[in-house]
Amino acid sequence: MLLLDASQLSELKLVRRGKVREVFEWGADELLIVSTDRISAFDAIMQTGIPDKGRILNQMSAFWFENLSDVIGNHVISTDDARIGTALPSGVRDSLRGRTVLARRTTPLPVECVARGYITGSLLKEYRAIGGGVHGLDLPGGLVDGSRLPEPIFTPATKAETGHDENIGFAEVVNVVGQETATRLREVTLELYRRAAAHAESRGLILADTKFEFGLTDDGELIWIDEALTPDSSRYWDGALYQPGQAQPSFDKQYLRDYLETSGWDKNPPGPSLPDDVVLATRAKYLMAYERIVGRPLD
Repeated sequence: MLLLDASQLSELKLVRRGKVREVFEWGADELLIVSTDRISAFDAIMQTGIPDKGRILNQMSAFWFENLSDVIGNHVISTDDARIGTALPSGVRDSLRGRTVLARRTTPLPVECVARGYITGSLLKEYRAIGGGVHGLDLPGGLVDGSRLPEPIFTPATKAETGHDENIGFAEVVNVVGQETATRLREVTLELYRRAAAHAESRGLILADTKFEFGLTDDGELIWIDEALTPDSSRYWDGALYQPGQAQPSFDKQYLRDYLETSGWDKNPPGPSLPDDVVLATRAKYLMAYERIVGRPLD
């Protein structure tokens, strides 16, 4: 299994190096985005990567961007290795196969758009502390961990460069991007979630929640950017094992987080090295989510 910790694309100008992705200039209006095998938890990058994780994220995003393009346009120009590879140094082409996307350049909006169909995680904590009025919403009483919500809800958050994102209400989104754009973000986020959740359900998975990012092109078009409904940005549960009132078996980073909670790590960067069994089990969960959603083995 090939592990890519960094792209080693020194010939291109690096725009941004995130926890997982590296973004490079590719002409005046385009970007090259590379998905590595790095994995983060609790805002720290682990010293051990997950083999094939970047390929899974990139190709799963490509699937969703293509299949939901009628809801909203997205940043993808091409994910064709043959097209992109011809402009890459020969020494890195093989290591980057299946990991790159040629994308439209945008100005990202400073809001993470979160859709939830079930209550768990941070929303559950706020619900237990505040009650049904969390986020200015009117949630019913008596919800437990994993309860399905009457309707999917929009729970946006700030995009923090460091530290944790903070959940905010819709009114705060309006203050940041304006009424028209905020309304459009909410509509698109919920429609993407509904469509994706229906597809996941047809494959035996529950899409509990997910987050989206959007950006504006130079001519003012709002488009979907970053990643699309991957195990890094979404919470997938096994429909056959779903049982409200407890933590659900998932196909995302929760397995890693659970291990770290008992590892003795103090949650301060850098993240620790991971044992082989945790690496392989995490890879298996990402791979299973990909294969069930996309319907074919990883290329």
